[in-house]
Amino acid sequence: MWSAVGATAHPLRRLGGASPGGLILPDASPTPGTMYAPRGVWTDGTRVIACDTGNHRVLIWHSFPEVDGAPADVVLGQPDFTSEGPNVAGTDPRRGMNLPTGVAVVEGRLIVADAWNHRLLAWDGIPEESFAEATYVLGQPTLDDVAANRGGEPSLTSFYWPFGFGVVAGTFWVTDTGNRRVLGWRGTTLPEPERPADILLGQDEASGRSDNRGGDVGGTTFRWPHAVTGDDQILYIADAGDHRVLGWSPPPSDGTTDADVVLGQADLGSFHEFKLQPQGAQRMRFPYAITSDADRLFVGDTSNNRILIWHGWPRSGLGVPSDTVLAQPDMDANGENRWKTVEDDSLCWPYGLCLAKDILAIADSGNNRVMLWKV
Repeated sequence: MWSAVGATAHPLRRLGGASPGGLILPDASPTPGTMYAPRGVWTDGTRVIACDTGNHRVLIWHSFPEVDGAPADVVLGQPDFTSEGPNVAGTDPRRGMNLPTGVAVVEGRLIVADAWNHRLLAWDGIPEESFAEATYVLGQPTLDDVAANRGGEPSLTSFYWPFGFGVVAGTFWVTDTGNRRVLGWRGTTLPEPERPADILLGQDEASGRSDNRGGDVGGTTFRWPHAVTGDDQILYIADAGDHRVLGWSPPPSDGTTDADVVLGQADLGSFHEFKLQPQGAQRMRFPYAITSDADRLFVGDTSNNRILIWHGWPRSGLGVPSDTVLAQPDMDANGENRWKTVEDDSLCWPYGLCLAKDILAIADSGNNRVMLWKV
């Protein structure tokens, strides 16, 4: 089964919550094959890594799962597959996590945005053993520290709810969501610990953290920046709180240049939330996720419970419509699981996306599962 407009796509595998039929709540105690509100996912077409956000852990499948609901091979953030709670029930922030959201492997190193510990963690490689301690931290002075903005005002070395990250145009970008800004480190795939960011987007100064710079929405502001993608010619940022995606072509070197592209809104000064049908190809509600390949741009239109696809990247223009929708019967529908039962091709609040080898991984948060689609 599949639901799409203008594309051939179908789900290959489900990890986590069972379907079809009904929403299966996670077990009171986690297992190797269940999840609670996953918000981030990464795949290279073989391995799969998921942020099991509600269970404060990361699950790793070292080979492509052969069956639905396959158990993970490795767990990070918890001492075993049945434990839960932030920072190992509050006892060990060095090995624990607090609502991890973003995840990717960059040049062979696993990186996790440990959002409510206000830090990014990295490991040397992809761990083969469970409960491995991270070898790197960004945003905190040590692995024992977890305070928002290091317990003070925002700076170019601190975070408040960093939800996403990515390497675009030779710059390591972090969506520092709670500070309503995006930070960039030039010339690196992972900056040295304690190195201040080179680029500040979304705020007038490093200590600022107001929605949309404390004023009207515009081409240089954010409410909840959440994810990034792009190439050497363009940087896209999913600004979930303003119900839009912004694109800069070329990627910005500072925070003074207006975006060249806006998706989801009619212009750079609009931030309308369209709550009712019809939604259409040009509207979004809380787009938290974004990913791409050489030819296509995918946006997780989270509150509309769908994935929007542009065949060919929009590199300029306002309100550019999408070409394809996944998980809804048409461009106007927006219901959670299409206002019906949970199916293998329906979505409920997709929060994270990753594309590799025509495999689209979706963190289907409201259904407590990760879906792997062939697109």
